[in-house]
Amino acid sequence: MPVLQKTIEAYKIWHAHHVIFPRLSRFSLGTKIDSLFTDVIELIFLAGYAGADQKHAFVVRASTKLDLLKFFMQAAWEVRCLDQRRYTAILVPLNDIGKDIGRWQKYLQTKQPPPT
Repeated sequence: MPVLQKTIEAYKIWHAHHVIFPRLSRFSLGTKIDSLFTDVIELIFLAGYAGADQKHAFVVRASTKLDLLKFFMQAAWEVRCLDQRRYTAILVPLNDIGKDIGRWQKYLQTKQPPPT
């Protein structure tokens, strides 16, 4: 799955930056971002192997977690845990992943409307 591979590549970028995160925030904000990254990877993986009846729910959850991840990344940038260059290096792939997940979600909605 290309979106899973893109997410893992983005995580590798984040992981390189997490180790140089300021110590004061590394175990709070940094850990939160790391956890959200692994949640997104897990949900995309599960969506790829889920049955047709569960796939949409996993994709929606992955989209929500990705939005939270981007929010906390912005917070890290605002409190200067990440400089502009590092923030952009992570945000650009995250935005691309968000577009992929959005297209996947739209495809699933047209293929089979989600259960209400």
